[in-house]
Amino acid sequence: MATSEEHYDRLLADHYTWMLGGDLELAAARERKKFEDLGIRSGALAVDLGCGPGPQTLALADLGFQTVIAVDMSQALLDELEAHSRTRPSTIKTCRADLLDVLPGVLDGSPADVVVCMRDTLLHLPDRAAVADLFGQVAEALAPSASFVLTYRDLTQPLMGIDRMMPVRSDDERIMLCVLDFDAPETVSVNDLVYTRGPEGWELHKSSYPKLRLAPAWIQAQLAAAGLKIAVHEVGPGGMWTTLARSPA
Repeated sequence: MATSEEHYDRLLADHYTWMLGGDLELAAARERKKFEDLGIRSGALAVDLGCGPGPQTLALADLGFQTVIAVDMSQALLDELEAHSRTRPSTIKTCRADLLDVLPGVLDGSPADVVVCMRDTLLHLPDRAAVADLFGQVAEALAPSASFVLTYRDLTQPLMGIDRMMPVRSDDERIMLCVLDFDAPETVSVNDLVYTRGPEGWELHKSSYPKLRLAPAWIQAQLAAAGLKIAVHEVGPGGMWTTLARSPA
C-alpha cells in the first residue's frame, strides 16, 4: 500500500481538479462562499494545509488575505496552483512540505489569522498522536481570536459489501471509483480506480493508501485540549464534517 504522498504522485494528482468538477475557479468560488458562511473575513495571513491544486488557497486570496501560504506534498498540484495564483493581487506562497514540519517555520514569527485543513487532509496523517501534535502547532501559530477550519469525513462506522464501492465522477473520457476496506481498527484502506479512454480502449489506473478513522467527537475533544474553542461542529452533504475552532482572544 502506498503512502498518501505516493498515492497522489502515482494517481490522484493527475485527476484531482477533474474530481472537483474540472473547473478550479468554480471550486474556489464555492470554497469562498463556505468561508463567508463561517464568518471568515480578510486578514493579513492565512495558511492552507494540504492545499492540493488550491481551491481553498484561491478562495482565501479572493476574500482579501494579503498573504496565503499553501502547503502540500505534491509538487504537481502546487505547480497547478501557482498557474492560477498569478491572476490574484494577494501574495500566494507555495511550500512543498509535510504538514507536521511546516509550522511555525513558514510563518517567520507572524501569527496566522486563519489556518485551514480541508478535504480529508487531516485523515492523511500517520496516527492520532500526529493529529494532536498538529492541533497544538496550529493553536500556537494562530493570532488571538483567529480561526482554524477543518473538513473531514467520519470513517469510524464500517461499510459492508457493495456499500464500500462508491462512484466519484465520470465523463466520456474518464471514470473514477473508490472502494473502501475497513481492515484495521485505526485506518481504512482507500482503493482508487480510474479508467481513462485511450486510442486502444479503456485503461485502468489504480492505487491504495490509508486514511485515519477519526470520530468527530474525538477531533472536537483534541481541539479543546489544544486550547481552542469550538464555534461550529456540524455534518453536511456527503457526510463531510466541518469544524471551526477559534483561539482565545
